[in-house]
Amino acid sequence: MEKENNSKKFIKRFLVAVLAVAVLIAGVVVFFDPFYHYHKPWCGLKAVLNDKEYQCVGTLRNFDYNALLVGSSVMENNNNAWYDDAYGVKSIKAIRSYGATADLCYLLEVAYENHDLDYVFYNIDPSSLVADAETTFEAAGCPMYLYDKNPINDVNYLFNKDVLFEKIPYQVANSFMGDYDEGLSYNWAKWKTFGADQTLSIYFRQKNVVPMLDKDVHKDKVLKNIELLTKQVREHPDTKFIFFYPAYSMLWWDGAVRTGERDAFIQSEKMMTEELLKYDNAKVFCFQGEEEIVTNLDNYMDSIHFSPDINKFMLDKIIEGQNELTESNYKEKLDEVKALSEKIVKKIMPEYEAEDRFVYDMTE
Repeated sequence: MEKENNSKKFIKRFLVAVLAVAVLIAGVVVFFDPFYHYHKPWCGLKAVLNDKEYQCVGTLRNFDYNALLVGSSVMENNNNAWYDDAYGVKSIKAIRSYGATADLCYLLEVAYENHDLDYVFYNIDPSSLVADAETTFEAAGCPMYLYDKNPINDVNYLFNKDVLFEKIPYQVANSFMGDYDEGLSYNWAKWKTFGADQTLSIYFRQKNVVPMLDKDVHKDKVLKNIELLTKQVREHPDTKFIFFYPAYSMLWWDGAVRTGERDAFIQSEKMMTEELLKYDNAKVFCFQGEEEIVTNLDNYMDSIHFSPDINKFMLDKIIEGQNELTESNYKEKLDEVKALSEKIVKKIMPEYEAEDRFVYDMTE
């Protein structure tokens, strides 16, 4: 009997100890909260943001802000302070890899749940206009326990050894050791090499040129994405939306011509721009025709991603009111982009071909 009682006491003490350890671990994670799932930074901790799939939704729900920088990875190298100083706002980033319209609109909806936004600065990638108008978070393997509001599956966060032994120490180290700049959230530039040799080395050029597709080949998808984005503009008339088409490199345009997609991309931009400009609270800017930038491969690390200097250049132009598309000029300006792509393909690319600078895609 005594042995039985001792066994019961041991089991009871063991379970109490396990519960105490579990509560302690969960408490540590909740206190530091490196994914900001429960609260904004406190007790001197900084907003250390370097993992958008895990942190973006939490920051949108729990941080203090009245402006958003929205877009794909090309938006990440902006310093939030540039926008804060120029527009008198407090901004954070809403970033999604590849920048699909449905995903970015989902992030906007999360932000609007508990925040009034004065400004939304939205980077429109051409590929986002022709993508499926459905969110991709779950299909892409994002941690949905950080996106939904189900407290039960938070166990995946609360009892996660990577969070406990990697994410929290990293957060603490960057908060109290060094000069971490919170404005450089999700910034990847300092780990990358920019330059023509780097850019050309990872541009795998399609060997054969596909006949140009019909410009309306993606029309159905474009219309669905237009509805998603204009819905945000329409339902939030007190928010000023500033949209812009970023300065992709000439290699991207070369690729768009060789795959036959160029005309469809231009048409999708015309369709989106036409609809956005119907709203008084929306402006659209275009930097695809900045020839000196897009033809200088030293500005890039690949065919799409440019250095922070180009992010700053585009913002400065927006502040000055330059490169703006209007109802009277948007077709002409986008036709100029098409003309520049023709110049790139017919005059500039042959020079690179003559110098044998291209790596060709051997999977065709």
